[in-house]
Amino acid sequence: MRRLFLPLLFGILGTVVLVSLGTWQLQRLTWKEGVIAEIDARIASAPVALPDPIDVERDKYLPVTASGTITEEEIHLLASTRDAGAVYRLVAAFETDSGRRIMIDRGWIKTADKDSARPAHAVKVVGNLHWPDERDSYTPANDVDGNIWFARDVDQMAEVLSAEPVLLIVREDTDKGAIVTPLPIDTATLPNNHLEYVLTWYGLAIVWVAMTLYYLRRMRKTKKA
Repeated sequence: MRRLFLPLLFGILGTVVLVSLGTWQLQRLTWKEGVIAEIDARIASAPVALPDPIDVERDKYLPVTASGTITEEEIHLLASTRDAGAVYRLVAAFETDSGRRIMIDRGWIKTADKDSARPAHAVKVVGNLHWPDERDSYTPANDVDGNIWFARDVDQMAEVLSAEPVLLIVREDTDKGAIVTPLPIDTATLPNNHLEYVLTWYGLAIVWVAMTLYYLRRMRKTKKA
């Protein structure tokens, strides 16, 4: 029995650790699903007037409605959609009827329409405030001079467009003749890999138990032989 004690101890400790990690990820999964449900409810709630002042933490995903003028000043961000493939996402300066100058993410256009004229015009928009975090170590630097951007850096875009660092993602607008297709904000891009981690840790725990039992059985057979 003393020869079996150490392998058995490692088997039990390893199983406890792996099951604990799986249980922790299961708790994280429940928490993350609650967060996503809360964000979904906030995104779909009734729009309000653009707040003043704006608080980044408090007003993230806040649905708002605003009337004003979309200017000709715009930023082009490389993006892709499932149906259209490579597209450009348009972020334009927006001068509200109350005199503020913010930015609106109008949606996408085909790459062939990048340099098409889009004159300034009045419009009423409904959308959600957002401060996206899209940059990582693999994201290229934005080509400001060539107006080809790779990430929606709100502060940098605000500096280029001489606007407040406020980005409104358009859900719908009154611009019926526009060639721009809105890309409303949703939670589909929020990472939620906890279920995969749950299955991974619990699966490893099962394998650990099976290998421990197999090893103990082999040791007993060796001893008897």
